[in-house]
Amino acid sequence: MFKPLATLFMLSFLAVSAIAAPPPVPAPPSIDASSHLLIDHDSGRIIAENNADARVEPASITKIMTAYIVFREIKAARLRLEDEVSISERAWRMGGSRMFVDVNSRVTVDDLLKGMIIQSGNDATVALAEHIGGTEEAFADIMNAQAKQLGMTGTNYRNSSGWPDPDQYTTARDIVALARSLIHEFPEHYRRYSEREFVWNGIRQHNRNSLLWREGGVDGIKTGYTEAAGYCLVTSARRDDMRLVSAIFGTKSEKTRADYSQALLNYGFRFFETRRLYEAGQPLGQFRVYGGSAPEVPVGLASDLYVTYPRGRYDALQPAMQLPARIEAPLAKGTVLGEVSLVLDGGTVAQQPLVALQDIEDGGFFQRAMDSIKSLFE
Repeated sequence: MFKPLATLFMLSFLAVSAIAAPPPVPAPPSIDASSHLLIDHDSGRIIAENNADARVEPASITKIMTAYIVFREIKAARLRLEDEVSISERAWRMGGSRMFVDVNSRVTVDDLLKGMIIQSGNDATVALAEHIGGTEEAFADIMNAQAKQLGMTGTNYRNSSGWPDPDQYTTARDIVALARSLIHEFPEHYRRYSEREFVWNGIRQHNRNSLLWREGGVDGIKTGYTEAAGYCLVTSARRDDMRLVSAIFGTKSEKTRADYSQALLNYGFRFFETRRLYEAGQPLGQFRVYGGSAPEVPVGLASDLYVTYPRGRYDALQPAMQLPARIEAPLAKGTVLGEVSLVLDGGTVAQQPLVALQDIEDGGFFQRAMDSIKSLFE
């Protein structure tokens, strides 16, 4: 599953010229959209992008954040799927795409989630927002606080559904970060995004993400459209052990947003691959500690290290480990001591901090004195 560090270091001394070089990676497909971004979900490696930090209207892509907060409340046991939500007149009157809930009725959180995720129902979305926040305005404050926590610096929310508002905006980079977090943190709820249809009030409605029918591996995530925003689509797909996430904003039709998303995904899967090189907590080496209760400390990673690289170039990856010349006790487990990086053709393709994997207590006066003397001769 992963390549031992020693093996990686040995690769840097191999005669790479003796290995048949894979064909060069072509340029990403040309996308006629206001902005787009394609990344690998596990490594975070950017595969293709254009204007990813440009401010765009999110339209119904907004509902990804609404769902994230609902999932968070369920995970924290502050909300249950079987809880019933009272449908206000405000929710019932919402225009645009709707689930068609009845005013003053009571609908379970589970059904409202289906209405919001599968049918993109604005009425279901506002009902959930009011149930959690008391008012939709208060819920928007919760959304903005969550966006800040996730590092979404280019995003501002004014409502839960994506109803047009000049002060509601986001970026492709922010939305992809949000999508990655949702997939990673709530896998049991993310499965809802692959459902193709839902029936409510005798009305059968289909998921607007047409790639669920025509592109292998696609299992989400969300469409969006307003006249100002154009046609938008945030997509995720998994093939074998690789998951990609893409976001496209401002295309001209439902077909073009699907076609461009499909082209991006096919490009990423065709020309790149991702592997987990090291597991969290796996010792990558033992290093000398001065003045400690133990002579050495195991060093590794706090989280799994994934690397995304052009297909066929695994054996060309070269590791680099950076540590201070001298490590002194005491050390707490998790203390950052340096970093490990993977380099390909002179460019860094993955990088992660190296941390102490165990506590090393102070060795006391005698041990410190002995180490001090030894260091004079080293």
